[in-house]
Amino acid sequence: MLPIHSPKPPSSPTKATKTPELNSIKRKNSSSSFQSQNSFVFPNSNRLWLLLVIVSLQIIILLMARGLPLSHRRTHFPSPLSYDHKPVQNRANFSTHRLKSADISISSTVSSPPDRCSSGRIFVYDLPAVFNRELLDNCADLDPWHSRCEALSNGGFGREAAGLSGVVPEGLVPAWYWTDQFAMEVIYHNRVLSHECRTMEPDSATAFYIPFYAGLAVGKYLWLGYSSKDRDRYCEMMLEWIKDQPYWNRSDGWDHSMTMGRITWDFRRSKNEDWGSSCIYMPGLRNITRLLIERNPWDYFDVGVPYPTGFHPRSDSDIVQWQNFVRNRRRKTLFCFAGAPRAAIKNDFRGLLLDHCNNASGSCKAVDCTGSRCSNGTSVILQTFLDSDFCLQPRGDSFTRRSVFDCMIAGSIPVFFWHRTAYLQYQWFLPDDPKSYSVFIHRDLIKNGTSSIKTVLQSYSKQELNQMREKVIQYIPKLVYAKPEKGLNNIKDAFDIAMDGVLKRIKEQEQPGFKWK
Repeated sequence: MLPIHSPKPPSSPTKATKTPELNSIKRKNSSSSFQSQNSFVFPNSNRLWLLLVIVSLQIIILLMARGLPLSHRRTHFPSPLSYDHKPVQNRANFSTHRLKSADISISSTVSSPPDRCSSGRIFVYDLPAVFNRELLDNCADLDPWHSRCEALSNGGFGREAAGLSGVVPEGLVPAWYWTDQFAMEVIYHNRVLSHECRTMEPDSATAFYIPFYAGLAVGKYLWLGYSSKDRDRYCEMMLEWIKDQPYWNRSDGWDHSMTMGRITWDFRRSKNEDWGSSCIYMPGLRNITRLLIERNPWDYFDVGVPYPTGFHPRSDSDIVQWQNFVRNRRRKTLFCFAGAPRAAIKNDFRGLLLDHCNNASGSCKAVDCTGSRCSNGTSVILQTFLDSDFCLQPRGDSFTRRSVFDCMIAGSIPVFFWHRTAYLQYQWFLPDDPKSYSVFIHRDLIKNGTSSIKTVLQSYSKQELNQMREKVIQYIPKLVYAKPEKGLNNIKDAFDIAMDGVLKRIKEQEQPGFKWK
C-alpha cells in the first residue's frame, strides 16, 4: 500500500536533472580558484601553469563522475513492453512493489490506456419502484397462467440448469441457466447499474437509460380480454414521470434509451381492438433508442439485440473453453430442425420443414416441440444443435425466434428462409456478410418443391463448412450475456456491444450535419 505522506527528499540530490547544475557550480569554483592561484604564484611559468590546468580538469571530471547517482549507472529498469505485451486481465492486479520499482522509467514512455468511455457516459434514472422493482416483487401475477418468479430469479437468468452433465463440459455446467426469452429487461438493468461508463452526475452524461420493465408490465394484459387502457397504463404512467425530468425536456428524449424485453410489435398497437400496447406510438417515446429482441427494420430507433440464451459465461476462460468445445465437436447429422407445427395455419412452413427433416434419410434430426418438450428446462435442443452441422431457422410466431441464438451458440450454422429473421435484425452483433456464417434458401423454393434442403446443404465443401462454422464460433461472445454484473475482463458480450452502440449513435446524433440512417 502506498504511503499517505511522501517521504522527505534526501539532503544530497539524486536525480539526474539536478546533477549538471550542481557540477557546473563546482566547476566554476574549482576553475576560478586554481586560476587565481596560478596567476599569483607562477606568473611566468607556462609549463607549470599548463600542468596545473590539466590536473584540475582531471579532478573536475572525477568529481562529476562521482556526482552521478549509482542507480543511473547500474540499474536496468524493465522495458515497458514487458507489461504491455503480456495478456493481463487488469492492470490494477500488478503488485505495489513492482509499480514502485518501474513507474519512474515507464511513466514518460508509455502512453495512457485508451479511454474506454470515449463515446461518453450513461446516467441511469432511479425510477419509482412501480416501474421495475414492484413488478419483480409481484412476479407471481405477471402471467395469467403461471408464476414468473422462477424465470426472473437469479438476476433474470432463471434457475440453474440441470441435466447438462455429459452434454457440456463439466466445468461449464455452472455457467448454464434455464433463461426465459423475455427476461432481458432485468438482465440489462442489473448490468447497466455496474457499467464502467455509468455516471452519477447527469450533467456529464452523453446518454440516459430508463430502467422501465415495459415487457413485464404489459405481459399479463395481452390476453384474457383486458382493455387497451389496461395495456397502455404503465407506459402512460412512465411517460408522465419522465416528462418532469429536466434532462428529458432538454432533448425531448433524443439521448435516452431503454430496453423493451419483447418484440416490437407488442408495443405498436394502432387501433384499440388490435394486439398489444401503443407504447411506441405515444408522444415522447418516438425519439427513444429502444433495445428489443425483434425490431421494426424500418424504424431507426428500434435496435435488435440477441435473445437471452442459457449460456452465461463467468469469465473470459469460459468463453474460450466453450468455443474450443463446439469447434472440436464431432457432429453426427448434416442438419436439424427444432420447432412445433402450427396446425391452425394454412400451409404452415414449420410443419413442412418437419416433413423435410423426417424424409431426409438419416441426414436430419427433428425435434417436435409440440407441447412443453422444448420449454425452458430441457437439454434436448442444445444436444441436437451440438450434433448438427446446420440448423433450420424459419420465422417463429413473429419474424425472429430465440432458436437462432441457441443454434449459433452451439456452433451450428443457421439456415434462414426470411431475411427479416436475422439479416435485418441484429446488424450490431452478426457479421456483415450473411454468406460468411449462414445459408439462405428462399421459402418459396421449398414450398413449390424447386429446391431440396438436403441437396443445397450437401453442396457445401468441407472447407466451406469449416469456414462458416469458424465465423459462427468467432461471434459467440457477441451473442451471450455474461454472468458477472460488471461483465467479462477483456471480451465484450452482447450487453457491452449494445451499450457501446447506444452511446456511439447518440454521440453521432450530436454532430453537425448528422443524417438519419
